[in-house]
Amino acid sequence: MILDRDGVINYDSAEYIKSTREWEPIPGSLEAIARLNNAGVTVAVATNQSAIARGLCDLDDINAIHQMLRSRLNAVGGHVEVIAFCQHAPGEGCECRKPKTGLLREIRRRTGIPLDDAPMIGDSQRDLDAAISVGARPVLVRTGKGEDTERHLPVALAEIPVFDDLAAAVDGLLAQS
Repeated sequence: MILDRDGVINYDSAEYIKSTREWEPIPGSLEAIARLNNAGVTVAVATNQSAIARGLCDLDDINAIHQMLRSRLNAVGGHVEVIAFCQHAPGEGCECRKPKTGLLREIRRRTGIPLDDAPMIGDSQRDLDAAISVGARPVLVRTGKGEDTERHLPVALAEIPVFDDLAAAVDGLLAQS
């Protein structure tokens, strides 16, 4: 399973999450990841982090945030196999910034997670578009930008699963399997 980070696992900010002081998990999200792990599901994270390219933080800051995420997950019995991130600005034309598929292909290469029909949980249209581009199964959560994304879903995506938050999405997906 592939998860977006900001707005799915932790609260998002219009000013970006630039330090460990600003990183705060959404209630129940870490425990939801641990439930996936306990069910034998490999979990990876794919996240755009343009705050680096914008000069708002650096790689050390992002790595510290990811170390905190891993540590907090460990404390509740969870873990993520890979955190793949794009550090480029939107206009740089890279292949990794969602909705492009570079991060997802990196996750497949590093973990062996098959992308075909793998659930990808996000809160933005670009998360959904990236999932569709690789044949993954898009899932939307209403946290972060999710409520706005849901209001503007194209007709072609009207049938995708939508959940209040990551905990509800995990419960729903585990109940289906």
